[in-house]
Amino acid sequence: AVVGRNGSGKTTFIKLLCRLYDPTEGEILLNGVDIRKYDYAEYQALFSVVFQDFRLIDKMTVYDNVAFAMHIVGASDREIRKRVPYVLGLVGLEKKMDNHPAELSGGEQQRVGLARALVNNPSMIIADEPTGNVDPAMSYEIVELLTEINRRGTTVLMVTHEHDLVKRFPRRVIEIQGGTVVGDTGSEVRDEF
Repeated sequence: AVVGRNGSGKTTFIKLLCRLYDPTEGEILLNGVDIRKYDYAEYQALFSVVFQDFRLIDKMTVYDNVAFAMHIVGASDREIRKRVPYVLGLVGLEKKMDNHPAELSGGEQQRVGLARALVNNPSMIIADEPTGNVDPAMSYEIVELLTEINRRGTTVLMVTHEHDLVKRFPRRVIEIQGGTVVGDTGSEVRDEF
């Protein structure tokens, strides 16, 4: 988890990771390689982003919102028909495939966003304030789901200002203040947040 108050630099950090900005100094290394040396399309295929505001397409069903991510990368219709129901099952939405986003709760919409991020089997998921628009009980469920995704082998980077929620899931926590990393707990969670 990357934690910090509003305005601490978390969004800038994500934009740097996604290569929307280049660092003004220094470098960002992925597997020991400066990310600017990767082919942009190749680099973008390594991860998916889950946004706080869901970014679902209202006119599409849940199934189609998730399938859309596979269409973009050129997956075959056969692959899509097999993978989308599987991933929707992982996030507990297999019975909502034919619903539209407006028919879902905020937590369900966030799970559609997670399914869309998972469907192309990325190496990493960057979750930008994934609990920002849901109630506390759903926040816990979403972080549990991200933890399960991590257990299955996908790196999950969750960016949040919810220190209390992060304390419940013992993982590496990096704290940012004013654009500077001020803490890195390794795999232990600090109590002084």
